Amino acid sequence: MSWPAGPFDRRVEDQNQTQKMPPVGSPVGPGGPGPSQPDGPSTDRPGSVRGGAAVMALGTAVSRVLGQARAAVLIWVIGAATIASDAFELANSLPTVLYNLLVSGALSAVLVPQVVRAYKRNAGQEYVDRLLTLGFVVLAVLTVTLTAAVPLLVMLYGRGGGDPTRLNLAIAFGFWTLPQIFFYGMYALIGQVLNARGSFGPYMWAPVANNIVSIATMGLFLWQNHEFSTAIRAAAPGGPVEPTTWTGSQVALLAGGATLGIVAQALVLLPAMRRAGVRYRPRWGFRGVGLRTAANVALWTFVALAIGQAGTIAVGQLAGAARDAGVPGVAGRAAYAYAFMIFMLPHSLVTVSLLTALFPRLSSQAADHAHKEVARTFSQGARVVGLFTVLAGTLGILLSGPLVQAVLPSIGSAVEPTARVVVAFMVGLPAFGVWSACQRVYYAYEDARGLVPVAVGAAAVVLLSTGAVWLLGRAGWLSPHLWVFGAALAMSASYLLSTGMALAGMKVRIGTIGGGALLRTYLRATLAVVVAAGAGWVVLVAASKVGLVGPVSLVTLVEGSGLRGWLVAVGLCLVVGSVVSGVYLVVLKLLRVPELDLLIGSVRNLVRRLKRR
Repeated sequence: MSWPAGPFDRRVEDQNQTQKMPPVGSPVGPGGPGPSQPDGPSTDRPGSVRGGAAVMALGTAVSRVLGQARAAVLIWVIGAATIASDAFELANSLPTVLYNLLVSGALSAVLVPQVVRAYKRNAGQEYVDRLLTLGFVVLAVLTVTLTAAVPLLVMLYGRGGGDPTRLNLAIAFGFWTLPQIFFYGMYALIGQVLNARGSFGPYMWAPVANNIVSIATMGLFLWQNHEFSTAIRAAAPGGPVEPTTWTGSQVALLAGGATLGIVAQALVLLPAMRRAGVRYRPRWGFRGVGLRTAANVALWTFVALAIGQAGTIAVGQLAGAARDAGVPGVAGRAAYAYAFMIFMLPHSLVTVSLLTALFPRLSSQAADHAHKEVARTFSQGARVVGLFTVLAGTLGILLSGPLVQAVLPSIGSAVEPTARVVVAFMVGLPAFGVWSACQRVYYAYEDARGLVPVAVGAAAVVLLSTGAVWLLGRAGWLSPHLWVFGAALAMSASYLLSTGMALAGMKVRIGTIGGGALLRTYLRATLAVVVAAGAGWVVLVAASKVGLVGPVSLVTLVEGSGLRGWLVAVGLCLVVGSVVSGVYLVVLKLLRVPELDLLIGSVRNLVRRLKRR
């Protein structure tokens, strides 16, 4: 699992499609070479953008399905609200948190624009060779250093109430998981170079290997330690005591298996790199190849990320304190991570795929100082993303309980606290999508420095909000059940503030952002989704009347458990989702929203590719 953080904690793509995901979207993930590259696909044609987005969405969809299976197996192995699950989540989140702080954001901000420019001056391969060589060396040094510092890192990011059992187990897991940093970096470096050569698929399909390996190792753990896993899942306050003594082989198999999955994710890109015509060989000497500009961008990206880490640490400590409060039914780090995983499903399937395919066009337009074209591309992408995220966020709120039960059938009694956190995240989904589009514009201009004030504002929102939640909790005015819910609301608020500040900065920089068209699209989408949500609410009330679900509320839960409960949850998601989506599309059509055709075209393109496969 990975620990989702603030708006500047940019994840390595969506990583293993389970809990390792970026709170503001994946790294930029270049889509293709610049227009002057004759052997690459043209990213200036709408069809090519939709095609590239469809390839990536298809890979993400397959990996997401396996990711849900991986999450369900993990819950079956160590539960969803146990000491072991929170300790493993903390340890397995550290590699992505630290990687994204120290490396990923810099790569996202630097690599795509620099490679596009390198291809334009016919210096692409030499530049890439030197960049990869430098990157691998830096990654190796960082990995060794940070692995040695695991005890300090665990205390910094998850001490909470100071439960020694949870912390000691997290440290043991951490020594096995921290080496993931090197292979995350290897995956990101090679994958983004592949995308810059117009090879979209491998980068998005590689996490499939990760999930397969992870599921296999967890299955082996369950087979070898069946009684041990059963005892963990059965533990509850007032009931059996959760076993907290883990052997070295158990720790190595569970945490080492997670790392082995990341190794597989990186290594499967090597054959794809050769097929794309990238013949890497180590090159030393980094003067005269334009890395000074890249280093400047990387520095400011690191500053923004470092500021965002204050919010990450605050949320982690609050979740740890909630877990250590010893109250049954509390959402801890693991529930937060599972909720964020569900929140990221629509974002990674549509938003990331579309914006990743648009980014090379933005980079090329920014390099040519075509500010009006940049604004047009951004506005179009943000409007299409908005139509989708407004619908997806509403469905996530309306169906939070059935959605958690459908995606994580083994979650058991942790469904309600997890679903509550899902609701808090889904509130911020539309802003999250626009914010992701804004980031692409800043990075296209290599303006990481311009994001620093936004990082300060976002971190301030998270710090003040989580601080208020902690103080109210310590005073006894706020139940520990709501602490992590409050942290998730704080994250949603930070996305909204980040979007507003980023849009204001973009308007100053490029003169126009197509704000009028963007606002009109979102207002029409909001009107349409209110009507559609009413229809969905009627269906849920009818389901409650016949005993399929409990009372319709903020978190509506399916009645029953086991296979029947899961089938009801899946059926409700399909029926309510179809009704709400159908009404939404009809109302958008009546309102004559032009972006609807582009969104439908992208979905049709994806469906065609699924049929061909």
